[in-house]
Amino acid sequence: MIFYKTEAEVAIMKENATLVSTMLAEVASMLKPGITTMQIETLCKTMIYDHKGVPTFLNYGGTYPFAICASVNDVVVHGFPNNNVLKDGDVVSIDLGITKNGYIGEHAYTFVLGEASQEVLQLVKVTKESLYKGIEKAIVGQRIGDIAYAIQEHTERKHGYGVVRDLVGHGLGKRLHEDPQVPNYGKRGTGPLLKENLTMAIEPMINMGTREVYTDSDGWTVRTSDGKPSAHFEHNVCVKRGKALILSDYSIIEAAEQKNSNLNTSYQVPTLVG
Repeated sequence: MIFYKTEAEVAIMKENATLVSTMLAEVASMLKPGITTMQIETLCKTMIYDHKGVPTFLNYGGTYPFAICASVNDVVVHGFPNNNVLKDGDVVSIDLGITKNGYIGEHAYTFVLGEASQEVLQLVKVTKESLYKGIEKAIVGQRIGDIAYAIQEHTERKHGYGVVRDLVGHGLGKRLHEDPQVPNYGKRGTGPLLKENLTMAIEPMINMGTREVYTDSDGWTVRTSDGKPSAHFEHNVCVKRGKALILSDYSIIEAAEQKNSNLNTSYQVPTLVG
């Protein structure tokens, strides 16, 4: 069942999504070779509680043991924070969520530490671009398949990357995963019709090589089957007439990213706001 939100509910979700963006900006400020993703976990969990929220991911499904997902290099999503030291050239995706005032804000951003190959930078850039290609279709009268097609067209057909089939975006609200599912591949004009105030997470998960993935023995960590890097960007979006309302705010993250000389920002693409 698809839940359409009131304007008051959308406002709460926008506050929460922006709060997540602010926390990801703090991550952007601290990222550098030599730190660990467990340090990022500690920072984010503290910030969530300081803002009187609940970590949405913690104990999700009764088994996920952390407040964030920290996915490095060949990890697509759901990576466990750990004490491995990050190094120059690493591709690091941080995904986190906060539940506050009854609603969820959650999204992801991929960072590149220091020097990286042009091949890696291109993957990250194209994945980020594809997110906005999908958002452009998140308007009243379009269908889920239009979002999916736009992302697939830009990443797979234009650039030859692997679009993950096993994982998709989703509706968002009082629960982390609501209807409808929002794939990153599909046919135009198919799927549920988009109506005003549908809120969802659009999140391309794009692999440099094969689209095939596998899950580690921990039951959560999803990796590329060929060991090549993956990138993941995610916005919280509300369907509107004419132009989607982006609830999260990448400009906050990008401003912090630009100030941190340990991060590679040469892949940046223009940010769409609200």
